[in-house]
Amino acid sequence: MENNIGHVKTESHHGVTHIEFFHPQSNSMPLRLLNELASAIHGAGIDTDTKVILLKSAGDKAFCAGASFTELAAIHTAEEGTHFFSGFAQVINAMRHCPKLIIGRIHGKCVGGGVGLAAAVDYAIAHESAEIKLSELTVGIGPFVVGPAVERKIGLSAFTQLAIDAGMWRNTEWARRKGLFAEVHPTIEGMDESIGRLTNSLLHSSPQAMAEIKKISWAGTAGWDELLEQRAAISGKLVVTEHARSAIAAFNK
Repeated sequence: MENNIGHVKTESHHGVTHIEFFHPQSNSMPLRLLNELASAIHGAGIDTDTKVILLKSAGDKAFCAGASFTELAAIHTAEEGTHFFSGFAQVINAMRHCPKLIIGRIHGKCVGGGVGLAAAVDYAIAHESAEIKLSELTVGIGPFVVGPAVERKIGLSAFTQLAIDAGMWRNTEWARRKGLFAEVHPTIEGMDESIGRLTNSLLHSSPQAMAEIKKISWAGTAGWDELLEQRAAISGKLVVTEHARSAIAAFNK
C-alpha cells in the first residue's frame, strides 16, 4: 500500500482555510489520503476562525485521477474493498456535514472519484483544462459512492450518460452547462482571480447565513451516511471480481 506517498496540507489565511491534496500519480487517492482529507475538512468545519474553505490539489496537471490503482490492485477481499471505497464516502459526507462553504479550485482533469470531489464542493471554479470522465465501468466497477454527489449536481440523465459512456471525456463547457462547474476560465490566472474575488466576498458575508444556505443546498441528503456506505459495499464486492481484477492489472502494467 502507498503508505508514505502524497500529502494533505491545511493552511489558514485571514479566515480562508486552504486544504490541498497531492499524489504523484495524477493526484490519485489512496485510502490514507482520503482519510486525511476527510479529517482536514472536518477540522476546518469546526474551526471558529475559518469562514470559508478552499479545496485544491497540487501540481499543474490533473485535479484528481480518482482511486489509486496501485491500492485497488492490492485489494483481495470484498471487506477490504468496502473499507477502501468507504474512504470516498467519508470525504463526501465530511463535505456535506461541514457548516462552512467549500470552494473548489479545479485546475485540471477529473476522473472517477475526482468528479465526485468536484461535485461535492459548494461552488466549483474551473480552468478550461478540467475535462471530466467517470471511468469506473471500464475497470469493472461503477461510480457508486460518488454517484449521489454527481447526480445531485448535474441530474440523473447527465450522471447516467457519464456512468455508461465511461471512456468518453466531457469538456468543461459540458460540465458548466450541466451545473458541475459554476465558472470556467481560459487561464489559470483568471481562475485564481475569480477564486480570490469570491472568497473575499464570502469573508464579509454572515457566517450564519452561509451555514443556512449550505443546509438548504444539501437538502434531501440526510440518509447519505448510510447510503454511501451501502454504495461502498457494492464497489467492494465488484472490485474483487475476475473482470475487475484483470482490468485493474492491465491498467497497472
